Amino acid sequence: MDGSMFIGTWWALIPPLLAIILAFITKEVYSSLFIGVAVGALLYSGFHPWDSFVNFFEIMKNSMNLNILIFDVLLGMIIVLMAKSGGSAAYGKWAGTKIRTKRSALLATMGLGVLIFVDDYFNCLTVGSVMRPVTDQQKVSRAKLAYIIDATAAPVCIIAPISSWAAAVNSYVPADAGISGFQLFLRTIPYNLYAILTLVMVFFICFTGFDFGLMKKHEENAAKGDLFTSGSDEFEQVSEDEVNPGGKVMDLVLPVAVLIVSAIGAMIYTGYLGGAKDIITAFSGCDAETSLIFATMVTIFFMMLLYLPRKVVDFKGFMESLVEGFKLMIPAITILIFAWSLKGIGDAMGLAEFVGGIVGENASASIFIPVVLFAVAIFLSFSTGTSWGTFAILVPIATGMFAGNTSLEMMIISVSAVLAGAVCGDHVSPISDTTVMSSAGAQSNHLNHVSTQMQYAAIVAGVCMVGYIIAALTKIWWLTLGISLLILLAILMGMKIVLSKRQAA
Repeated sequence: MDGSMFIGTWWALIPPLLAIILAFITKEVYSSLFIGVAVGALLYSGFHPWDSFVNFFEIMKNSMNLNILIFDVLLGMIIVLMAKSGGSAAYGKWAGTKIRTKRSALLATMGLGVLIFVDDYFNCLTVGSVMRPVTDQQKVSRAKLAYIIDATAAPVCIIAPISSWAAAVNSYVPADAGISGFQLFLRTIPYNLYAILTLVMVFFICFTGFDFGLMKKHEENAAKGDLFTSGSDEFEQVSEDEVNPGGKVMDLVLPVAVLIVSAIGAMIYTGYLGGAKDIITAFSGCDAETSLIFATMVTIFFMMLLYLPRKVVDFKGFMESLVEGFKLMIPAITILIFAWSLKGIGDAMGLAEFVGGIVGENASASIFIPVVLFAVAIFLSFSTGTSWGTFAILVPIATGMFAGNTSLEMMIISVSAVLAGAVCGDHVSPISDTTVMSSAGAQSNHLNHVSTQMQYAAIVAGVCMVGYIIAALTKIWWLTLGISLLILLAILMGMKIVLSKRQAA
């Protein structure tokens, strides 16, 4: 059988959809992703056994991002060292005297997530490692922590002009769009409804303590002392006898500060190496992955100088933390490798081109273009697990619909819808790398994070559907955003009142 008959057709949808459905049915993500990749390799190879085997590992090898895997391992080492030094425990005790309520712990977590807007990977893992001792002390479930991390990572990055995401969007805007990539990105910010509304919803949930659906069950269990509900065996903590009781708050705070400063500095430097003339364009053209690896290595050397002379951690324990950090990140690394492989299968099968072709052929200049692009971007990003790949396919289509400045405002709204939909799909996809990173950062069972987050994201996505119709009708950003915010808050307040009455009854 010739595998080319499946390429560029609806068959390309089978591998990601199969993996996602199996994950939710079996509650086991590793085998589900493996089966999705294996089925994709069979389709791509025309069910030829040996070719399928070869293509399976060839696509897996070519899809892996070694830089991110190295960054994960090094960051895992930093997390273990922070625990061994007693820095995490000392920070938890100190923060416990300052952050005395669950609400303040949640708001502090959100605040840190908003502050680290440079890169989503960096955001997910840093916020998790810093805030986990605090949220644990206030009995916040790991699923709730993962949600807050994930819901402030990509949504903040996609509306921050100085971020690795802004750089990606800039690069996907065609030269003949009638507007520069950076100008277009700035104009999309107030129309990026999913990002803004998600941040508003996170604040509402943190401030009011309102939970619903599966998340409510996780929070009830956490209140009883069970922070995980399920899957706690994935995250074996550093044993108590390895933790230095004399650790200080600076043993955690100083390495985190060095990590942040060196990451931002390296990003600016690599941007200038690429020919940038100012800080904004330096961030746009930076090598984010190399910068993150550099930052983690600088931080590890700094920790060596900070810990070893004071005998907070001995040399043997310091070196052993590399292996322990790798072990800590094994669940995340395994999922990432399979998720990247599944994306690679999708690329080989022509999934993005198939969906993009359907949109390009069937979309017409009407008020429904933004909402259609939003829905398609969700589907494509959810199926492939990547926002950036979705940008690459749909942004040129959205700008091409309004070539020659026929309607610049509609172009801006349509591109905003693509960006918002891509972030939404990436946000709820179990095979998304940022979703995996959030689970790793919070040390939450991955499927627990996905299943709880999906219910919250669905509400925001529904409001965005209405919002993009309003945007196309009015073409006024403040009116669109204002009405969308009112709808979201009305829904959340209504749900809170109804569920409170049911609980009282």
